[in-house]
Formats: sequence, structure tokens, C-alpha cells
Amino acid sequence: MATARSRLLAATTMVIALAGPALAEDARIELGKYLVTISGCSDCHTPGGLLGQPDMARYLGGSDVGFAIPGDGVYYGPNLTPDKETGLGAWTDQQIVAAIRTGKRPDGRTLSGVMPYPALSHLTEEDVEGIVAYPAASRRSRTRSPARSDRRTSRAPLCRW
Repeated sequence: MATARSRLLAATTMVIALAGPALAEDARIELGKYLVTISGCSDCHTPGGLLGQPDMARYLGGSDVGFAIPGDGVYYGPNLTPDKETGLGAWTDQQIVAAIRTGKRPDGRTLSGVMPYPALSHLTEEDVEGIVAYPAASRRSRTRSPARSDRRTSRAPLCRW
């Protein structure tokens, strides 16, 4: 009887030890999903989001509609999925955190002023880790947003800010 209890206790401890990190990661992803949703990330980073008809099959896959910023040009919300060629798949978690908090890309360029990084700089470590984890766990989208362009030469749909 004592041997059976010992085995059961050992097995239960093992299951909890192995499941703990997976459950913590699931919680981090769920927190990220919540924060990405309430922050409206998909409005700018999902095709059709700025037109009120988001293409959920390409959720966070980059916008096909640009923001016209007077005197600065047109910006397009890029792909935030883990696709290595068109999304953030080649970025490290630390590089994504830096972009969220400081507006700095890995290549040193500053993100558009439309990206609310000054407000996002106040996120807790747990919150920003969730925001990083959620898109990374999402389906990849091989969508490349148009590059920033001069407003006078753009023929793409625009959302005037």
C-alpha cells in the first residue's frame, strides 16, 4: 500500500513538473491575445482591418492600406506573424520588446509615429512578454505589406490620420 502511494505521488509530481511550464506558456499566450485584442493591434496589422473588414485568415499578417502622415509619407502596418521572410520570425524576443517599448527596429530605424510605443513603454514585463508570445504562437502569414512610400506617388488605399 505504501509503495503504491509512493508511486502515485511520484507520478503526480512528475506530471505537475512537466506540465507547469506548458501551462505557464499557455497563460502568457492568453494574456498576449487579450492585450493584442484590446489594444487594437489587428486594426493596423491585419489586411482589411482599417477598412472594417479584417481578413482573419491573415490575422496580424500586415496591412494593405496605408496611413498618410502629412509631410512624412504613407506607412503600412507590417506583418507581425512569425513568418521569417515577411514577418517577425527573424527577430529575437528582445528585439520585439525593444520595438514595442522604444520604437526602435533591429536595424536602428524608428517606427512610425502611428505605432503607440510611448504608451506601450509602460507595460509590465509580464504584459510585454505576453504580447511577444501571442503572435509567435499564431499561424504564419506570408504577407508582405507595401514599403513606406511618399504620399504623392502612392496609388494604394489610404487612411488619413
